[in-house]
Amino acid sequence: MFRFRKAILASVLLAVAGFSAAQDVTKFPGVGRAATTKEVAAWDIDVRPDFKGLPAGSGSVAKGQDVWESKCAHCHGFFGESGEVFSPLVGGTTPADIKSGRVANLITPGFPGRTTLMKVPTVSTLWDYINRAMPWTAPKSLTTEEVYSVTAFLLNLGGIVPDNYTLSDKNIAEVQARMPNRNGMTTAHNMWPGDEFGGTKKSDTKNVACMKDCVPDVKVASFLPDFARNAHGNLAEQNRPVGAQYGVDTTRAEVKSGSGAPAGVVVAKAVVPPVSTLPAKSEGAAGGDSKAVMSLLQKNNCTACHAVDKKILGPSFLEIAKKYPGKTDYLAGKIKSGGTGVWGPIPMPAQTLSDSEAKSIATWLASGAGK
Repeated sequence: MFRFRKAILASVLLAVAGFSAAQDVTKFPGVGRAATTKEVAAWDIDVRPDFKGLPAGSGSVAKGQDVWESKCAHCHGFFGESGEVFSPLVGGTTPADIKSGRVANLITPGFPGRTTLMKVPTVSTLWDYINRAMPWTAPKSLTTEEVYSVTAFLLNLGGIVPDNYTLSDKNIAEVQARMPNRNGMTTAHNMWPGDEFGGTKKSDTKNVACMKDCVPDVKVASFLPDFARNAHGNLAEQNRPVGAQYGVDTTRAEVKSGSGAPAGVVVAKAVVPPVSTLPAKSEGAAGGDSKAVMSLLQKNNCTACHAVDKKILGPSFLEIAKKYPGKTDYLAGKIKSGGTGVWGPIPMPAQTLSDSEAKSIATWLASGAGK
């Protein structure tokens, strides 16, 4: 009887799958198939301001401090105040802001900058972003408890929750009522798909397209003279090699708009040199192949903080090779354990790569990093 029911169930599932496939072919001939429920669930991880999508769980401020110091402090500082790598997360909010829901420093002309806690209106945004994008070198690697804990610690740094607080799906709405800028965002415009968050179908602007006596296109007549182009150093080397903005290579002549790039003139991005520009072999204790090692470096996101011949967040690989020639075991241990203080104030977190991968990278570094 049990096997009969299983057979019936299998037949129904096959029929449903066949029906879905038939629908796909009819609606989108030759273009894939409908995503399964599990496939949709794997991508559907967003957490909304009404906390729909928030998984059950909890995390304490104390646990969050441990996770923060091991996985977050190397970019954001131990107290979330560092602006050395990214803009500060904490600062600029007061108990009065928590009470009113509006951050006074956002409209204070003399305040030096804006932090995340000054701007973000919803605690769900913090939870969602930490869950999907952090830590920078290993996004989506935090457990649900760790996300709750790190969020709680960040809120504690901003004075929003006390030191002994445990954040959970049960009390997160209470925290929302204490967000310093919770009243600093409006949904009274038609950018929301519905009216569930106070949205409206009516636009919040009333401008119309100009149809007569229009202002002519603005023509930019000023330019940066060639002698001043590189006066403050190469801009391409002063921008992080991630994100949407890259500095122009100011060591080269400017490419005039519409003229095309003259021979040998490029707009450079401050990125790690491609593997093809590295030597084919780097002979060390294990005879490491530079291309294989560079693949390991990219696989483990080492190139997010280190370049071959220049400093990004950490020292260049060539600098490390020069400082520690022949010290394969020492380098392998440091790669695994991380550390701080040797190359500057930004700590390097412990890495999760395998011992054999750490040994391969260490061998390559100890033998000169391909040089």
